[in-house]
Order: sequence, then structure tokens, then C-alpha cells
Amino acid sequence: MKGSRTESEKNSEMEPELHRLNKYIANAGICSRRKADELIAEGRVKVNNRVIRDLGVKVTLEDKVQVDNNLISSGTRFYVLVNKPRNVICTTSDENDRKTVIDLLPERLKHLYPVGRLDRNTTGVLLLTNDGTLTQNLLHPTKKVKKVYKAKVARQLTQEEMNDMVKGVELEDGVCKFDKIVELNEDESFRYGIEIHSGKNRVIRRMFESVGSEVLKLDRVLFHTFEKRGIQKGGFRELTGNELKGLEVFLRTKK
Repeated sequence: MKGSRTESEKNSEMEPELHRLNKYIANAGICSRRKADELIAEGRVKVNNRVIRDLGVKVTLEDKVQVDNNLISSGTRFYVLVNKPRNVICTTSDENDRKTVIDLLPERLKHLYPVGRLDRNTTGVLLLTNDGTLTQNLLHPTKKVKKVYKAKVARQLTQEEMNDMVKGVELEDGVCKFDKIVELNEDESFRYGIEIHSGKNRVIRRMFESVGSEVLKLDRVLFHTFEKRGIQKGGFRELTGNELKGLEVFLRTKK
């Protein structure tokens, strides 16, 4: 009879959708699928409080999935901006019990993960989300996501040194360069505004060290299109509707 359904079809509609565990972890914004496989093989992933090492395991959105004992979610997407203070670690947990960016969030948002990292002494804007696709795009070198910092340094740079930083400086992990650097005449200190898209570890501090000028304070004022303005130090806010629409445009844009 037209329109009738078999019992198996009815039962299939009631069964929850299954997702490969590595894809679930990647979609939660933790890491790539390949890296997720490594986490599983290392015994760092639990499903419903049981350690899983089988790479072929599938889970539902109702299952409780943990990475390094931190509950993650691959369901509803959340996007939060934090104004990170000094002495806060950009990880979800710390074996030395130091304060992390997750400690700045309420319980309902503690499953989020930071997009990239700021070192312990660097302050400023940081995006946290459980959107794996967005995370991978924002961190991918081909996207050339803009980051703007303000740096207070130990001594004034010469114009030649500033020019060299834009042309490129040879560091231990290759040539690095700023997109722009300008001197800021805000007070008696030596301060510089820096625009960069490189995501290499401590790259700004290392570039100043290469010319003999230590960074005393470093603050990220912009990441992609997100500013820390209006967020108190140690505070957070969720993205606005317009900001979310901007992310949709970003994901559709091919470099």
C-alpha cells in the first residue's frame, strides 16, 4: 500500500544517528581527524566514562565524550570571546593547577576550546568554540587571518630594524615577518602596533629578541574581525548575530 512503512524503516527513524569518534572530536573543535585518531590510540578519549582505543568506534550526540577528562560537545555550536589576562593558560586543563581560559567561563561553556593560543604572559582577545570546521579554517595558513597586537618593549627600534621585520627575519624555525609595524606615541614607553598573520609560537617575542629588544608587555587587540573592546579583563561575551553572519561569509570565502 502506498505510503506504508516497514517495521524496520520505523525502527531506523527512532535510532540515533551515529558518528565516527574521530569526526565527532574534530567537529567539536578539538583537532583534526588525524590528530583525533592519535588521541584515541593514546587512550586519552573516553566514551560514557570508558577509555576507547578502537579507531572505528561510532557515537551518538547523546553519548558522553571526554578528551583528557574534559567533556566535549559536537551538537550545538557556541562562540565566545574572552579578554585573557596575564598568567592564564590557553588550555582546557593544566597538570600544575594553573588557571586556564576555561576557568573564566561558566559551567555551560566549559566544553569549549580556544582557537589557537596566547602564551601565558600575553593578554587580549581569544575566541573559544566547539566548531571544528571554523577552528581549522581560522588557523589554516592559507586563510591569512589578521591579528593585531600592541607591544611594550625594552628599547626603541631603529627604522632599519622595523623595515627588516616587515621584510623578514630569520628565526630558528624559518623566516618570519610582520605585515605591518608602527611606533605608537602613547606615553614615554616604547610601544609598537603590529599586524601579523603568522601563527608560529611566540613569534612576536622572538622577533623582537632577534634585534635585541625584549617584549615587556604584549596584548592582542584584534583577531580576525573580533576586538576585545567592551570586554573587561578576564571577562567574556558570546558572538552577536552579525558576527556569526560574518563567520559564515568567511567560511565561504576561498583564498
